Amino acid sequence: MNRFQFVADHQRRYGVKRLCTIMGIARSSFYYWRRTTSARAARQTADAQLAARIRTVHRASEGTYGVPRITAELRENGEVVNHKRIARVMKTIGLAGLRLRRRHRTTVSDPAAAKIPDLIGRDFTADQANTKYVGDITYLPLAGGKFRYLATVIDLASRRLAGWAVADHMRADLVIDALHAAERTRGSLTGAVFHSDHGAQYCSRAFADACRKAGVTQSMGAIGSSADNALAESFNATCKREILQGRRAWDTELEAHLDLFRWLHRYNNVRRHSRLGHRSPITYERALRTTPTTLAEAA
Repeated sequence: MNRFQFVADHQRRYGVKRLCTIMGIARSSFYYWRRTTSARAARQTADAQLAARIRTVHRASEGTYGVPRITAELRENGEVVNHKRIARVMKTIGLAGLRLRRRHRTTVSDPAAAKIPDLIGRDFTADQANTKYVGDITYLPLAGGKFRYLATVIDLASRRLAGWAVADHMRADLVIDALHAAERTRGSLTGAVFHSDHGAQYCSRAFADACRKAGVTQSMGAIGSSADNALAESFNATCKREILQGRRAWDTELEAHLDLFRWLHRYNNVRRHSRLGHRSPITYERALRTTPTTLAEAA
């Protein structure tokens, strides 16, 4: 029991002075505690109400949002709250966002491939949508040690996933399908730069031909440097972390595809991104008002 509460409960019988001496607390501290009882109760009530709203946002994010995104969500809904208070209440009720897990290697470089320059230089930003993209391949673990593979095309201006493809292989067709999906989303990729690692799929002649036909200029970082394609790798890690949520694998391919589709839709339309002022990619593109194509898609 709280020592101050014990003194308050027994003060009429034994007296405050005696009880404070026995409990080892100063009388001034006890009187301060008694004066602030109503304010403390009000704060506890307010924290309990805030905790309920935090749980609602955390649940809606499928358990993925941490302090920054929950703070942004509550503020957008009219809540006047400090992120430190959010952190304190979340710690009290045992909630937290998901953390990164170790990455499984999917890049196999082709040493015989032609040299392609790095046009990004680790600057993963762009002033206009549909001008710079990054992409990568990641694995989707299935029960029994099987895998499916996800290829992505991500816009550097808005972080929007403009194109993606899933297959049971890592041949060049996988990344070509993702590029074609981005082309359908944007209407045209003419003049855009696409940056990747030195995976054999991206170094293939078939992918180079697909880029040429789409009017896309290829860009690649240094061989063996994950930092040169950090944004795409970060996307992959976030995707699997938030979908799997601690599980080792999906039971079936259908389950993996359904979970993936739902998350990718949520990523583009709902999930808040810290680099976008805690807005979703499509919400951010609406604010950018770049091209008629982008606006039509975002509407």
